[in-house]
Amino acid sequence: MPAPQMKATAIVLQEPGAIALKELELTAPGDTDVVVDVQWSGVSSGTERLLWSGKMPFFPGLGYPLVPGYESAGAVVMAGSRSGLNAGDFVFVPGASCYKSVKGLFGASASRIVAAGSRAIRIDQRLGEDATLLALAATAHRAVAGGAPRSDGTPSFPELIVGHGVLGRLAARVVVALGGAAPTVWETSPMRQDAGSSYRVIDPSLETRRDYRTICDVSGDATILDRLIGCLAPGGEIVLAGFYSEPMSFTFPPAFMREARFRISAEFKPDNISAICALIAGGKLSLAGLISHRAAAADAASAYRTAFTDTSCLKMVLDWRHLS
Repeated sequence: MPAPQMKATAIVLQEPGAIALKELELTAPGDTDVVVDVQWSGVSSGTERLLWSGKMPFFPGLGYPLVPGYESAGAVVMAGSRSGLNAGDFVFVPGASCYKSVKGLFGASASRIVAAGSRAIRIDQRLGEDATLLALAATAHRAVAGGAPRSDGTPSFPELIVGHGVLGRLAARVVVALGGAAPTVWETSPMRQDAGSSYRVIDPSLETRRDYRTICDVSGDATILDRLIGCLAPGGEIVLAGFYSEPMSFTFPPAFMREARFRISAEFKPDNISAICALIAGGKLSLAGLISHRAAAADAASAYRTAFTDTSCLKMVLDWRHLS
């Protein structure tokens, strides 16, 4: 088939607070690459908010103008001979760096992207727009399933999850999907205290327990450690799975008395995506009900503002199908 045009309409963050749609020239694909026409992309309320606000700490590749995005799904329209994929495959792409004139920090929020075949993950097309949630689901899986077993041999799944945004909801769902006990979830916003179907959500001011063996924080609150340490059982672990733009610190004596342990859960890996897809295929995990807002990609500027300033927005997804 003829090679598709190597241009794309992309979201460009020109500087903090300034978002525009621009036509960009793409780098030519090689024999290990695929060209993907994006159908949907998600807006991250964590890292992309920091880029938009100008509060993003130093990160390799950071600089403006840039194309954001690591939550895109679409169809392969051209596959290199050594890419491992075929034209027509429906894939999830957690990022791309394929632009000649701007930086691609994450880089997947565009109508068309060029990516290494090893980065594009073949998935079930029936996921539709929910496929944009795979990065967050994989991040949740890495956070809740990445710890060493406890001394009694049981998995160290979180008993408390802090934050009931999309990542917190997915973390709770993944714990249950993996066979763990339903966790408690803290949430301060009344708008997000809707109870999960298989776990309970409470305001942290109502907390009475002081014996949580594993606590997973996805709030991004850099001031929260002392509060969490106060709820930790002796020898317990705090998993930091948010993204923190400010330095974190804690008071040493309470942590010392509990012999507290800390684990930082970083970027998900391909095996986390595979595990999530297996849970979905097996009917153990659902991604449904997490996308609260949708917008055409042509309305990206207002959609990003909504995603970052409207407290009712749980997850914003952009529809690229009319631009691909």
